[in-house]
Amino acid sequence: MSNSNQNNAVQRPSRDEAEEAVRTLLRWAGDDPTREGLLGTPDRVVRAYEEFFAGYKIDPKELLARTFEEVEGYDEIVLLRDIPFESHCEHHMAAIIGKAHIAYLPTNRVVGISKLARLVEAYAKRLQIQEKMTAQIANTLNEVLQPKGVAVVIEASHQCMTTRGIHKQGVSMVTSQMLGLFRTNASTRRELMALIGNPTNRAS
Repeated sequence: MSNSNQNNAVQRPSRDEAEEAVRTLLRWAGDDPTREGLLGTPDRVVRAYEEFFAGYKIDPKELLARTFEEVEGYDEIVLLRDIPFESHCEHHMAAIIGKAHIAYLPTNRVVGISKLARLVEAYAKRLQIQEKMTAQIANTLNEVLQPKGVAVVIEASHQCMTTRGIHKQGVSMVTSQMLGLFRTNASTRRELMALIGNPTNRAS
């Protein structure tokens, strides 16, 4: 069963039930959800969740459906670098904040660059782990475009590590998924990494 089918099969609670769940968490935290400052919090949290997890309503493959074949034989690296994203980890629902770099080697068609950014958003706006998100972006791009190679590199900080638990600030995690020529051809992979630059040196 595909991810989209699994998502459609989930029995979503009503908005009222979601807001009541927030009130329960507020009481569990030790506060009173009926006090003035918290009266509107359940509604605001639910609306925020609609934004945080909007990716469940998006079919990533449909984003890449429209392609362009008039490329005059261009078959070198196409790279969209420094795509910012915010996601949430599926273990603690804490924020993951980072940037993604997406590259591919076209065969006879390319896709609009905004679609690459939207592809990142489609997977980022879900409960995630960084490794899975990296693979999902790469595999989807590879399946739809069928290029000669796909590469995805993601660097991000995880608030489940910086604001709780071990409390280590300034730590970033880098993951990569290389397919096709980016995996099998070392010189092509080196060219890509030179174009992206050293994530540590470029970190803001």
